Amino acid sequence: MTTYPVNLAVRPEVFAFFDDATNTISYIVKDPASDACAVVDSVMDIDYAAGRITFDHADELIRVIKEKQLKLEWIIETHVHADHLSAAPYIQQQLGGRIGVGSKITVVQDTFGKVFNEGTEFQRDGSQFDALFEDGDTYMIGTMQAFSMYTPGHTPACMVHVMGDAAFVGDTLFMPDGGSARADFPGGDAGVLYDSIQKVLSLPDETRLFMCHDYGPNGRDIAWETSVAEEKAHNIHVGSSKTKEDFVKFRSERDAILAMPTLIIPSLQVNMRAGEVPTDADGNPMLKVPVNTL
Repeated sequence: MTTYPVNLAVRPEVFAFFDDATNTISYIVKDPASDACAVVDSVMDIDYAAGRITFDHADELIRVIKEKQLKLEWIIETHVHADHLSAAPYIQQQLGGRIGVGSKITVVQDTFGKVFNEGTEFQRDGSQFDALFEDGDTYMIGTMQAFSMYTPGHTPACMVHVMGDAAFVGDTLFMPDGGSARADFPGGDAGVLYDSIQKVLSLPDETRLFMCHDYGPNGRDIAWETSVAEEKAHNIHVGSSKTKEDFVKFRSERDAILAMPTLIIPSLQVNMRAGEVPTDADGNPMLKVPVNTL
């Protein structure tokens, strides 16, 4: 079993940015001992009906980083999102930094390279990214050590990134009253997701957990921060000693009636390319719509 270098004595400053269109929360994470920072799960805006891409959300992150005179060192993707498009290359062009994702991106690229009938020019080796993380890999944000935890189940390439006492969980977990994400995408597995959640919940109780999405269940205000202790005690899908069998039964039944995310088709094509929009033979930005495939 991997031993993770948890350090609760380091408490990074976390700035959250909620995107109303996709219910996504992006983060700027600042090393408390320097001006270095990371961005986690950025959003590129798209008017899907009009086929128009803009960068208002990313521009807000860039504005704050510049205003606070921070140095961007990492642009982290917790996984290949199916519900929003990444703005990683746009932010990198403005501020620098390295784009990182889990090493199993190659599995996602292979799977969806076939779905979208990509040609041989589409590399399936993760080379679109600057860094591919394995379970337990460490990296530095200024003086702060961060590490990655492999947490598959929602997708085969999901990673949780822990920076000091803060863990950015992607879609592995939702807020306690939101439960967990679906596990029915290609390569997903409810039983594997349960095991991954238990891995996250094995972190110290005081660990701060930051969500990638929140939908305000039962009309409550949008929220994105909780703790390991709160999730263990109150998560409606896995808390209070709920069994793996209970979770798999519930998750499988629930997933069977869920609609596909509105932006899954553009999101997968862009995000498996590290945020780059694919182009046609003439170099024009172009998205495909596979029929009766997803």
